[in-house]
Amino acid sequence: MKKIVLIILSILVSMLAFSQTHKPVVEEPEPPLTRILFIFDASMSMSDKWEGAQKFVKARELMFELLDSLERVQKKHPLEVALRVYGHQSPVPPQDCTDSKLEVSFGESTIGIIRDKLMSITPKGTTPIAYSLGKSEGDFPDDKDSRNIIILITDGIEMCQGDPCEVSAALQKKGVVLKPYIIGINIDVKQADMLACMGNYFDAGNAGQFRQAIKTIVSEVTSLTAVRVNLLDINGKPTETNVAMSFHDMTSGDVRYTYMHTMNAEGQPDTIYLDVLSQYKLKVHTVPPVYKDGISIEEGKLNIIDVPAPQGILLVDVKGDDPADSDIKCIIRETGMHQTIHTLDADKKQKLIVGQYDLEILTMPRTYVNAVRIDQGKLRKVDIPQPGTVIINFRSPAFGTLLHQNGDILTDIYEFSPDKTHYKLRLQPGYYRVVYREQKSHSAKNSAEFKFRVKSGEMTVQNL
Repeated sequence: MKKIVLIILSILVSMLAFSQTHKPVVEEPEPPLTRILFIFDASMSMSDKWEGAQKFVKARELMFELLDSLERVQKKHPLEVALRVYGHQSPVPPQDCTDSKLEVSFGESTIGIIRDKLMSITPKGTTPIAYSLGKSEGDFPDDKDSRNIIILITDGIEMCQGDPCEVSAALQKKGVVLKPYIIGINIDVKQADMLACMGNYFDAGNAGQFRQAIKTIVSEVTSLTAVRVNLLDINGKPTETNVAMSFHDMTSGDVRYTYMHTMNAEGQPDTIYLDVLSQYKLKVHTVPPVYKDGISIEEGKLNIIDVPAPQGILLVDVKGDDPADSDIKCIIRETGMHQTIHTLDADKKQKLIVGQYDLEILTMPRTYVNAVRIDQGKLRKVDIPQPGTVIINFRSPAFGTLLHQNGDILTDIYEFSPDKTHYKLRLQPGYYRVVYREQKSHSAKNSAEFKFRVKSGEMTVQNL
């Protein structure tokens, strides 16, 4: 007996251990191809001393450390690197404000080539930052699926015509690049402010700060960060789900990510992964959609995004069981607004954001139901009477109009054409008139009128 108990206990312990060590793991998705363009300052000022050596030589040494890090990353993630250098072709004076060249184009095995190229360069010229940024647009291949990043390494500000901040903003708005990185080598506060407007600025007053900038940049450009989106109900609880979400770059408007909001096995919003390099506008594709702007993702932590999205359910219920009525559409507008936000099939449940809506149901004649209230988690059913069927036969081709009668108000709902003499229509219950004239007649006095009534679920045949 003791032996059996021990066996059972052993099995239970094993099962518990298995359950603890085999929990579902949300894997970080593979990042898209990343292209990094280095813009390296080789102007005359880079000949000055810094950290016990020539500034250019020390910056090159630190750049090699950055390339070493990227080479390790390249073994795990898709990554291409290119090099543009400015200030290295023409001496100062005179000032050559077009002294900028793409020295190494993008490719899979360029890091060694970049090292060799930097070893062959001597600083001598001016600092055309805006011009170099502008030329960088053509350095990146035409590939909408890649993440394009610029890392500018410089010890000074713009010395030629042009505004680097405007050029950077234009590149980001066009979707050419994400927000650039700038490493400022031993730059004073005033000059640093003039560079920071271009993107993510790192002050490298010494080699240690340069290395810290490298560490941060490599981490940000080579990994995605965990994000959880809470779709909040009317009580502020994250219970809403099963709706598409799209993340757009705030600057360019480009779609960066799309996800279907999902609850995980624990009933919590599932974790997704986003690039920290963009600031986002989130569109939650509810009806109507809800938005959240200015979302910044912090690297190295679980980012929580709360979005109020309380929903209820609308059902437009057309009575009866005629299959033809399933084609009836319902146009939905927010109460008092003219813009259509959704078109719904009859007899289909549709989630809507809590609020009031005006419905235009495409029956014949159209049915209008205004100020329909949608409440959190509740079903709001709108009943529509079952249509009746009317068969109208003209004995000869005729021009005519079908009018719906509501008291003394006559509303045109259908036009008859001489091209056809037989009509089968689904009409809402009510009173109608057909006003017509045979095509062969050329006198208005030969006009005729026929009145009839339609009842739900019944068929009427009218021979005219």
